Amino acid sequence: MIKLIHLTKVYRGLRAVDDVNLEIKPGTIFGFLGPNGAGKTTTIRLMAGVLKPTEGRIIINGMDISEEPAEVKRCTGFVPDRPFLYEKLTASEFLYFLAGLYGLADRVSFEDRMSRLLELFDLFHWKDELIESYSHGMKQRLVMCGALLHEPKVLIVDEPIVGLDPRGARLVKDIFRDRAKAGTTIFMSTHSLEVAQEVCEEIAIIQAGKIIATGSAEELRKIAGVDGNLESIFLKLTEGKRIAHAAPLSSH
Repeated sequence: MIKLIHLTKVYRGLRAVDDVNLEIKPGTIFGFLGPNGAGKTTTIRLMAGVLKPTEGRIIINGMDISEEPAEVKRCTGFVPDRPFLYEKLTASEFLYFLAGLYGLADRVSFEDRMSRLLELFDLFHWKDELIESYSHGMKQRLVMCGALLHEPKVLIVDEPIVGLDPRGARLVKDIFRDRAKAGTTIFMSTHSLEVAQEVCEEIAIIQAGKIIATGSAEELRKIAGVDGNLESIFLKLTEGKRIAHAAPLSSH
């Protein structure tokens, strides 16, 4: 469902993303971990079409984002680390606006979907309130509603749990699991190693723009040579030395 092929982004001589290769199967919750400044957000912005790669290719749902950017975005939901909301709109108005962008013409079908999402994210009773009155966590949940509004096949999320209280965080994790079971592929960057260990089936760790390890938590545990949780694995793998991949990555 997602292929990153020799993906590279250079800023003024700095290789923020350096020859990244990943292949992610449909219905997978994929965790993308790394220290601050490792290249996580740059990779995600490249995948979302916000940035253009210096080199390499991004294939989503069989389409090259450089050749079919609009089609890729129609099947992709994106939640950035710092989402923008029109705060003088109500939640309903904001979702109507997004529906227009995605070309959701069937009003009855859309309104039913919008109501279900607002209920799911515990926002239905606030749908006619201005977004400026929302708490940070409510705004974060509304952005999630917007990202799922067009029923994307791929959901790309940068730091989904930041600013959410424990109940909100649990809600988002449960929704991710349900969406993955229904076939949605979720690519998630997070600093919360606990969240990654709890919900991600596969994980990649990036450091200084390069992927230094990939695999399940158990595979990463074997690579790191430590018998502990994901935090101890992460700290071991990012000590400075490069670690081999758990399995060969696609180079198509």
